[in-house]
Amino acid sequence: QVQVVESGGGLVQPGGSLSLSCAASGSSFSTDAMEWYRQSPGKQRELVATLSRGGRTNYAGSVKGRFTISGDIVRSTVTLQMNSLQPEDTGVYYCRIRGRDVALLAQYYWGQGTQVTVSS
Repeated sequence: QVQVVESGGGLVQPGGSLSLSCAASGSSFSTDAMEWYRQSPGKQRELVATLSRGGRTNYAGSVKGRFTISGDIVRSTVTLQMNSLQPEDTGVYYCRIRGRDVALLAQYYWGQGTQVTVSS
């Protein structure tokens, strides 16, 4: 059983900053990449940022230059630092682990999500 837990959401004014954290625990899995998704009201869930083995990062165009993903793939921990937040960044942010089980089959593990609200 793999558990993925996010923390750090909340309410922030436009132009402010928030940091989200995610940690996965459990047995018999390995992590290939850790990702942050968000689902804004009325929109589909979208990929925001990815941290892969070797330290490679990738960002959605809408957050590039404002968000930074960092972490430790081996320990399955990741942080998303969000700066210059705007109302359109409002949504539920989910952490997803792209990993493998003991049979080396690809598996995806989701957290429960954390709410980020950007409003004055």
